[in-house]
Amino acid sequence: MVLAELADLVLPGACAGCGAERVRLTGGACAACVAELESLRPRGASPTPLPAGFPACVAVGTYAGALRGALLAYKEKGRHRLARPLGVLLAGAVAEIAPRDRPVLLVPVPSTAAARRERYGDHMARLVEQAARRLRDSGWRVNVAQPLRALPRPDSTSLDTSERATVAVNSLRMTPRIGNLRRDGRSRGTLVVADDIVTTGATLAAVARRFEEADMQVTGAAVLAATELRKTRPGI
Repeated sequence: MVLAELADLVLPGACAGCGAERVRLTGGACAACVAELESLRPRGASPTPLPAGFPACVAVGTYAGALRGALLAYKEKGRHRLARPLGVLLAGAVAEIAPRDRPVLLVPVPSTAAARRERYGDHMARLVEQAARRLRDSGWRVNVAQPLRALPRPDSTSLDTSERATVAVNSLRMTPRIGNLRRDGRSRGTLVVADDIVTTGATLAAVARRFEEADMQVTGAAVLAATELRKTRPGI
């Protein structure tokens, strides 16, 4: 599946997964990285320690190898056409959470204005749109919404778990779009939050808290990668 998506990409100078040059590429990745990406199977992921309010989370894979390389190439190196194959992978994680017979509301974790400028747009919004397209093609009823706004926040490297949680919550705001979701019925169904990487889990826990304050329950979170320091387990 990912192979088919990569095959449509314009051939770049280096593999998106491992960075190797002067190798035969299938679209954006070499044969070894394509095989690695194809072998990924979504599974549950939990940070350690687990933040209060952290939703059930499914990750496509560990933040390593070809997945890490492709994600960095997409986010940091401007290879935006990787949104489609990465979106296909993200759709697989959403499918582990969302029943096919219920409507799905898919919400990307928002980027700050500075991050959007640096990356020439909202990288998660692009991924989520591609994931939603793949899910719709496979029979899911999916709506995409962005009712959250991200404010700049300080470096949290030196903060403890409680301080990280406070910073994450304070950096998120609900926008008036939340009212539209209630009025048109899109708030009913399976609410899935999507992000690229889960590390400490503070951001996803903060998003879930903001939705709870708006009387909406997050069913689960779908992410592309979980850092190697996180514990993963089969299933949710």
